[in-house]
Amino acid sequence: MPPTFRHRRTHRLLAAAAGLATVGALAAAMPASAHQDKATPLHHHGSGRYQDVQLLSFNDLHGNLEPPTGSSGRVTELAADGTTKTIDAGGVEYLATHLRNARKDNKYSITAAAGDMVGASPLISGLFHDEPTIEALNGLDLDVTSVGNHEFDEGAKELARLQKGGCHPTDGCYGGEKFGGADFPYLAANVTDEKTKKPILKPYWVWKKNGVKVGFIGVTLEGTPNIVSAEGVKGLKFGDEVETINKYAKELQRQGVKSIVALIHEGGAPASTAYNYDCDSPGAGDGISGPIVDIAKNVTPAVDALVTGHTHQAYACTIPDPAGKPRMVTSASSFGRLYTDTTLTYDRWTGDIARTAVKSANHVVTRDVAKAADMTSLITKWKALSAPVASRPIGYIAGEIGNVGTESPMGDLIADAQLAYAKSVDAEADLAVMNPGGIRAGLTYAASGGEGDGVVTFGEAYTVQPFANTVNLVDLTGAQVVTALQQQVSGANEAAPKILQISKGLTYTLDLTKTGAARVVADSVKLNGAAIDPAATYRVAMNSFLAGGGDGFAELGKGANVRVGGDDLAALEAYLTANSAATTPYPVPAADRITVVK
Repeated sequence: MPPTFRHRRTHRLLAAAAGLATVGALAAAMPASAHQDKATPLHHHGSGRYQDVQLLSFNDLHGNLEPPTGSSGRVTELAADGTTKTIDAGGVEYLATHLRNARKDNKYSITAAAGDMVGASPLISGLFHDEPTIEALNGLDLDVTSVGNHEFDEGAKELARLQKGGCHPTDGCYGGEKFGGADFPYLAANVTDEKTKKPILKPYWVWKKNGVKVGFIGVTLEGTPNIVSAEGVKGLKFGDEVETINKYAKELQRQGVKSIVALIHEGGAPASTAYNYDCDSPGAGDGISGPIVDIAKNVTPAVDALVTGHTHQAYACTIPDPAGKPRMVTSASSFGRLYTDTTLTYDRWTGDIARTAVKSANHVVTRDVAKAADMTSLITKWKALSAPVASRPIGYIAGEIGNVGTESPMGDLIADAQLAYAKSVDAEADLAVMNPGGIRAGLTYAASGGEGDGVVTFGEAYTVQPFANTVNLVDLTGAQVVTALQQQVSGANEAAPKILQISKGLTYTLDLTKTGAARVVADSVKLNGAAIDPAATYRVAMNSFLAGGGDGFAELGKGANVRVGGDDLAALEAYLTANSAATTPYPVPAADRITVVK
């Protein structure tokens, strides 16, 4: 790969979902078919007092312009009889068609998003600092979005460039054309400059049409600095989501804007992964859990709906506001596989939303509709520019290498690749660990282009590891290794464990019947069959994000004798090239290093 392209990879940022706190089933139970209050229906179809306003929304696109592959390109649908099926979904050519069809006969229609439009993107976008995705969003007629944590992958200056336009300061103008920037505002109400104390971008935006006014406040998760490289958030402060939203809701009200929607890059987890699950259904274990629940319960009742993201889940739920009244909270999964259609009934007499009439549902971005020609042209343009890099073969695999599970085949492969790289620069290297959120996809066996089945291209590998981390080596004691493993399931990660992927030779038992750190059975941790010696020193390879203590792994950030190595994607490429051939493809890893007790 030419070195000029190597540094165009988006700077890393972990996309692991926020820790989820289990909560009880929600008190407000509503029919799955309607998701609306059972109050007397309002007559509000455009004449007189009430005006229906359509709100189309999505989140966590992550630059997926082409239809995502494998499990990343499917959604699960729940049938009335309780059975499920998967549906192929996603791709901006189809998303554009679905959104345009949904807007037909809706003169009052707004399209909004809840962050992570860019970052951790496939090569077709990430190679060009996500300019292609901004162009696509302009073509989708996106009206407004909040920032997500990934919008800070390359720092605040690059985010400002995506907003305002201009060619990249290092890589210049692609195809000889000046980049125009986003036609829509990015909102960052809770992201302030440490020196000026002011938001780095607009905190809110107001949509207006024929006397109808709807305000949007955009925030990202307060914990962004914990999951972003320090360089990406240098000089920035991330404020509390609830306090920020409540502050700007008052400001909007003072300006006479009473209909307000919060765009929040933080989310939750419904009890089912089916996109059409009724998370307002009653019963133990039903409903939704996670950070968004507490946020929703504390955001001022002046806010009429919450569009959320970050956890890559699908839901259209009601969560009681501080006054105890149901309020709609939605999320449209990720990668452009779904969009949410919400009806906000605007009361022209009061200027507010009639909350009892709010209804919402997620819809699949199916691939059985006509492709939007303008999106096809956009993809064709950028694919041509990226093709020389993307299509280069780097290895061969014997079957699908997925990234799903407590321990995944893809996780095993990456950890082994990093250990092999580490040994090449330091013969004393003992083991490697990899954060699961840094593994953005698996490797699909079926050909993505003309390369043939089982051939791994650079573009496919880039989709798996797009963060431009380095592979670092540190010294840790055996006791520190065990502590780091315990941090997978305790502290910040107790509610939503983040299980590190581990290299060959490292084994242990994970007992999920226990709680906290005890879930990692300390005396089961072995390296090449021998128990880890708490007092011994081990040379451990990991990416630069983990070496900085990211994602709640503070112990990994305490390593001594640090050596900063080369690019993590280059390590994967070198490993596949050295260990596979057309006649001897790389076998699918067994993912049997962690013994899980449930």
